[in-house]
Amino acid sequence: MAAYKRILLKLSGEALKGEEKGLYHYETLDEICKAIGKCRSEGVQVAVVVGAGNIWRGGRADRKMDRSLADHMGMLGTAINALCLKDTLRNMGIAAEVMTAVEMRTFALPYVKDDAVRLLEEGKVVIFGCGTGSPYFSTDTAAVLRGKEIGADALLFAKNIDGVYTADPAKDKTAKKLAHITFKEILEKQLKAIDLTAAAFCLENDMKILVFGLDDPENIVRVARGEAPGTVLDNEN
Repeated sequence: MAAYKRILLKLSGEALKGEEKGLYHYETLDEICKAIGKCRSEGVQVAVVVGAGNIWRGGRADRKMDRSLADHMGMLGTAINALCLKDTLRNMGIAAEVMTAVEMRTFALPYVKDDAVRLLEEGKVVIFGCGTGSPYFSTDTAAVLRGKEIGADALLFAKNIDGVYTADPAKDKTAKKLAHITFKEILEKQLKAIDLTAAAFCLENDMKILVFGLDDPENIVRVARGEAPGTVLDNEN
């Protein structure tokens, strides 16, 4: 039984790549889309924001690349990933559309909030590409912004780590996984659980994020059903 009517799922570009040397690990991509399909079959409206880490990680410091230009390249990377997700979903018989914050009408619909909500209510998966459409803002920030705009009941952040820890578990063996943390604590402790701009937005707008590992794509379904295999982020003490 689904716990939410409408969710926004944030996927990193790295999640689509896995350990592959190429852009995509297609078996993982298939499993992610199957999980999205299960959510839809249980009556959940699903929107997706996708990153571009498998394609572009930003300008190299030694190149002294212009930040705005580097971020524009990242936006194009998210559009490529969004189209790949759309194709995979449609091949499974799941209706999907891509909407981008930067107009590219040959490939995708321009993002309009009311149109996005209409498509969701029609039962289509809506994939948002190009982040916020502005440089200097991460796809974490794009996810919380779009989530607020479309009235998502919860934001699901699927990551390569299974939750939020007190420190980086790869560097600190004493790091402990947290079941719950507030956005205020994230900002005060400067934790890199999510982008700090996104955390500040959620604090101000009283939002809820569920962070969990994508090592098992079925976790998407579990979280949509109300289970909490990762960490809950909100304003509740």
